[in-house]
Amino acid sequence: FRLSTAALAILLIAVLAGSVAIGVLAGRAMRDRPGTRHETAGVVQGALLGLVGLLLAFGLSMAVGRYESRRALIVQEANDIGTTYLRAQLLAEPESSRSATLLQDYTDAVIDVADAVPGTGPYREAVANVQRLQGDLWTLATDAVSADPVGTGPRLYTETLNNMFDTHTSRVASLGNRVPTPVMILLVLGSAIAVGALAFYLTLLGKGLATSLITAAVVLIILFVSFDLDRPQRGFIKVPDAALVQLRDSFDQP
Repeated sequence: FRLSTAALAILLIAVLAGSVAIGVLAGRAMRDRPGTRHETAGVVQGALLGLVGLLLAFGLSMAVGRYESRRALIVQEANDIGTTYLRAQLLAEPESSRSATLLQDYTDAVIDVADAVPGTGPYREAVANVQRLQGDLWTLATDAVSADPVGTGPRLYTETLNNMFDTHTSRVASLGNRVPTPVMILLVLGSAIAVGALAFYLTLLGKGLATSLITAAVVLIILFVSFDLDRPQRGFIKVPDAALVQLRDSFDQP
């Protein structure tokens, strides 16, 4: 998860290319030996390919599910901030204007969190900035409730503000909710074994490398997409922050 996109691609290519090379060399060594059972090798490589196909589908579905969850939380957080911004107008002055200004700064901060790579210095700084703004917003909400203990506006605002904080906590947690590393290792090793077994069997039959390389390329693409989906803001597939950006732009409208 901490590898760069180029390093990840090189690692996967090296593993799969190495398995194809081993399979071809083993096939050539066994091809001319008397008593070699081609049928047995075919059954084994067919079973391995079927099993790895199921594993790849399982790993891809897990990665897609987590990616969709992160996208949904972005939209939910934008909705919560927008509702909180509207309900801030129910507060008395000066809490209303000060809360609206802080909410604009808060939206900028959560956009920074959405655009930063998890685990890096800018990401930790953005998260700390959000937490600081949450404290400032809660202090203003407390002042508004103290000034009008029985009023409906401060209570509605406080409720939505709390929901906004909870959604942000869920979104930050979702960035660390990834497909378990042992599952990904199993996918890579299983794919390498299956591709190597296919290259071994085809070499026994005297076939060329084209089929093995095409199969390895397809497996490589599936593995790479599965990894990239589960690496927020680090690879090619990023979680879009369009909902938050559009919300922030709407605050500047008259």
